[in-house]
Amino acid sequence: MGAILSCRARNCELYEISRGEACKRQRTSSSFYEENPRLIPSLPDEISIQILARLPRICHLGVKSVSRSWKAAIVSPELYKVRKELGTTEEWLYVLTKVEDDKLMWYALDPLSRKWQRLPPMPNLNGEEGSKRGLLGLRMWNMVGSSIRIADAIRGWLGRKDALDRMPFCGCAVGAVDGCIYVLGGFSRASAMSCVWCYDPILNRWTEMSPMSIGRAYCKTGVLNKKLYVVGGVTRGRGGLTPLQSAEVFDPCTGLWSQVPSMPFSKAQVLPTAFLADLLKPIATGMTSYRGKLYVPQSLYCWPFFVDVGGEVYDPENNSWVEMPIGMGEGWPAKQAGTKLSVIVDGDLYALDPSTSLDSAKIKVYDHEDDAWKVVAGDVPIRDFTDSESPYLLGGFLGKLHVITKDANHNIAVMQAERHNDSSSLPSTSSTPLDESSNLAGSESNVWKVIATRRAGSEELINCQILDI
Repeated sequence: MGAILSCRARNCELYEISRGEACKRQRTSSSFYEENPRLIPSLPDEISIQILARLPRICHLGVKSVSRSWKAAIVSPELYKVRKELGTTEEWLYVLTKVEDDKLMWYALDPLSRKWQRLPPMPNLNGEEGSKRGLLGLRMWNMVGSSIRIADAIRGWLGRKDALDRMPFCGCAVGAVDGCIYVLGGFSRASAMSCVWCYDPILNRWTEMSPMSIGRAYCKTGVLNKKLYVVGGVTRGRGGLTPLQSAEVFDPCTGLWSQVPSMPFSKAQVLPTAFLADLLKPIATGMTSYRGKLYVPQSLYCWPFFVDVGGEVYDPENNSWVEMPIGMGEGWPAKQAGTKLSVIVDGDLYALDPSTSLDSAKIKVYDHEDDAWKVVAGDVPIRDFTDSESPYLLGGFLGKLHVITKDANHNIAVMQAERHNDSSSLPSTSSTPLDESSNLAGSESNVWKVIATRRAGSEELINCQILDI
């Protein structure tokens, strides 16, 4: 991926495999072993793959330079199957930032070595020919990056047709499934795009995938049952931006999209007057996979106001939507521009409430039994960057909650919540008492520790994803 050649020995012990297991692996993976010379001359390739599978990913670039056969092994599916079997997969954090001239770049962080690597640039094609082929999909990465641009987008939604012409590429969505990152939709030349691009960290390259059934911008993504769901967003109509209720799902095994029942937007349909129905536009403001279902908080827009209207829940077993629990929808914390971020850690749903202070925030967890959001960590040290669309991001990896933000020195800081047994330091700012049985509250408090930083300057945070490979 990047230009880091250092390697740390980790978990280097070997384990024995029976002759039957070795033969079975040789049979199931014969194509790889037949097409490449022996990896280590004195060892069977089955054992050599076992050794390579134990190397940290940070070493893979150096390993590729050893020989052609080693390079082929490092990018082979066989190696990563063995890593899963051995339990040596690693969770890396991938952060998308926007730099000057609206150029966007991905960076990957190995949280164990605390080293960053830069991903290859995304395809960036110009001209009408690229637009016709759908290959402008990655130029849409010039996403909305300030509150002024957000205002332009919303005004364009309400009828100003020139707004999006000044913002040719914005509003794409990002999701991660099956060890890859997906970039979906967005605007290009004021038209909503349906194109989809995939980043494969094993091959370290971007590939165009099957497009969505309809062009979308500002849609939301979520993963359920190893499939990538896309809901809502907006498309460009004659009168401006038109909200979408439709949803669809991508199966990475087949590479195909299929339809999902549209969101009813039931609460948005019961407005008291036709005037309000024409003025207020419903939109999905978040999405998360929680307890085997997809939860989609929703809002009504009338710039500069965002009116929460709860949300809806998709049940894959019944293939239908129902209304979100009242407490969950009404209490879901929102960041700037009404977007509702969330992250799942150990099966619990977390959100960050930035409204408490200009230089700190609160972490809340959703209690599904009480249908209430409860404060579990206070004084998260985030700064108020009012000119940034994403002053912070949330991530869950290594079994812990993380907040990605920019510090006072304009460095991107990855902060990890460390739990300490100290009942006296437990925050008491929750409007709802904490359940003593909660594995995140009780007698534990959270202290934030910076695990990695990177000089960012004027870069803005856009998105983050976690890949475990």
